[in-house]
Amino acid sequence: MARIVVTGGVGFIGYHLSRALLARGDDVLVVDDLSDAPYPRSWKERNHRDLVREFGSRARLLVTCITDRESLEEAFRGAEVVMHLAGLAGVRPSFREPARYARVNVEGTATILELAKAAGAKRFLFASSSSVYGNSTPLPALEDAAAIVPESPYAATKRGAELVASAIARVTPGLPITALRFFTVYGPRQPPEMAITLFMRAVLEEKPITLFGDGSMRRDFTHVDDIVRGILAASELAPPGFRPYNLGSGAPVTLRELVDAIGTVAGKTPKVERAEVPPGDVDATFADIVRAKTELAWQPRVPLTAGLESVRDWVNENP
Repeated sequence: MARIVVTGGVGFIGYHLSRALLARGDDVLVVDDLSDAPYPRSWKERNHRDLVREFGSRARLLVTCITDRESLEEAFRGAEVVMHLAGLAGVRPSFREPARYARVNVEGTATILELAKAAGAKRFLFASSSSVYGNSTPLPALEDAAAIVPESPYAATKRGAELVASAIARVTPGLPITALRFFTVYGPRQPPEMAITLFMRAVLEEKPITLFGDGSMRRDFTHVDDIVRGILAASELAPPGFRPYNLGSGAPVTLRELVDAIGTVAGKTPKVERAEVPPGDVDATFADIVRAKTELAWQPRVPLTAGLESVRDWVNENP
């Protein structure tokens, strides 16, 4: 049993991670501000209720923002592991509020890292993103690629958080500081505006879906169960110092192929409308996952069809 702080712990990925930690008996404190950005507050509240229903008083929640150091200091005392998932996600919204994204994603990460160090934490892991690679990185993307041309403010803030963490790691060489670059995560409880949940609900309801461009954009869709296993593996095996890991399926599909697969799983023919590709969207995401396989003994297990079936069942149970 370990004392673990999980920021963003009742969001999409955070809920699944918090549940896994509680199920194995860890002492977990969730920190979340329950904001509507980008995950609906009502969904976060439901996630917390579901954790309480399953784990009772062990499902502890501190409602505060990750930039509010004063409100967090007491909560971090004695923390052995910090898993920092909180932040603002979304490429398109980041163009509207770049300053807010920078404050939460960069300053917030620096604040949480300072608190982890002050608490004497033995490990610090945080959520980065495949978006750090942009369009200029050769694919499949390697963790050691330069990643210096972000396509959106969101991508820039995720890369900025990594650079801050990397700099701090130089003066705390004994502390493992692990950046986990998630590749297009999907699964039950995914934010309703995200592509797979949005498309699945529309197809099941026989409504049209909007496909950006000609459908040739590729995404490395990764099921949330695989992401959680990757986080847990990194929390045990990542080495001291700063180290990034790609957590992806390693098998990208085009959006056209995704829509066809959703139609097959839903048992309906998708109705497709076309639209221009929004600013900031990258042409493709494609993870090289050799490092995670080699150093973390991790590899994805959930094939796309099985993952889509889990989303279909969730959407049907939560109209």
